[in-house]
Amino acid sequence: MDVPKRVLHVVSSMDRGGAETLIMNVYRHLDRQKVQFDFITHSDKTDDFDQEIIELGGNVYKIPSLGTSGPIRYLRDLIKVMSLNKYVAVHAHTDFQSGFPALAAKICKINHRICHSHSNNWMKKGFKGYVILKALQLLIKISATKLCSCSEEAATFLFGKHFNKVEILKNGVNINEFLQAETDSRERVLEELSIPSSSKIIGHIGRFSESKNHLFLLKVLKKMIKRDPNFIVLLVGEGPLRHTIELEAERLNLQKHVKFLGVRSDIPKLMKTFDIFLFPSKFEGFGIVLLEAQCAGTPCLVANNVPKATDMGLGLVTYLPIEDSEDKWCDSLLHSLSIKKPNRNIIFKNVSNLGFDIKDNVNEWIKLYGLGST
Repeated sequence: MDVPKRVLHVVSSMDRGGAETLIMNVYRHLDRQKVQFDFITHSDKTDDFDQEIIELGGNVYKIPSLGTSGPIRYLRDLIKVMSLNKYVAVHAHTDFQSGFPALAAKICKINHRICHSHSNNWMKKGFKGYVILKALQLLIKISATKLCSCSEEAATFLFGKHFNKVEILKNGVNINEFLQAETDSRERVLEELSIPSSSKIIGHIGRFSESKNHLFLLKVLKKMIKRDPNFIVLLVGEGPLRHTIELEAERLNLQKHVKFLGVRSDIPKLMKTFDIFLFPSKFEGFGIVLLEAQCAGTPCLVANNVPKATDMGLGLVTYLPIEDSEDKWCDSLLHSLSIKKPNRNIIFKNVSNLGFDIKDNVNEWIKLYGLGST
């Protein structure tokens, strides 16, 4: 039996974030007798997807991050892992730091070196931040053989306006997971969480970080419950700012109206539970959870700096400037609740026609690695 070709992915961690969920969606749909994925992560703990990766036949290698170890040791650690197996490709998902894995792969004579942009924002401001970003972009330019991105906005952010030949890879989802979620999903979730059936559920899925703008979400909720006390927000995810958001919810006296669910594996069921998906991000490379919400037929109220490519034309997405007042967001939220949900056939047709079906995405990824379709 032929040994599968191995591709090494470099990711900050393999917790349930947007990019990580996308990679796992691709991994699950591969012919793993032909192609296998290994992972380098910078986490010093067991991540959400680590066990599944091992069960699927992959390896997870933990090394200190660039910020922890410095560039020389980081390169040395990358090269050490890349020397363990005969990799046909290295695929880096660490945005502005992705030039380092590409350089290590070049040193190891790995032919296919992919840098993949998943974000559209650079947090370091000022002249020093600008210089650092330009240096990191140059490293990508001289080390990578392929540039790809989840959106035009994310491509411009990482690779600059003058980079050409950036391939836009659709962020695929498993449509059937959402279309086939149980019809009684909502009742089961509300019962599990001891929430009255008369409640109106605002849902949000995302890492507790500055970009997701949870503080603004709480301000909107505070205004909403003055209009209608039946509103409850379900916050799914973990992250460094969770405790800060919990304290703010207490300060605003929202304890009865906010539930922190942590990391969940039953996202399709939760999406069916939400009456509306609220996504007030300060910036997003793409926003795969927005695709998932639409696949579940859930209306979405979204900050207008989220890439418009996430709108699948189902009439479910309303964009609003993040600078608008909480009252305007409340008005739009109430309006969105009245949006008619499309039927399953229309959802399936639109998702497929726009190229967001994960089954179509897999072969695009395989081509990156110089391999035939699986």
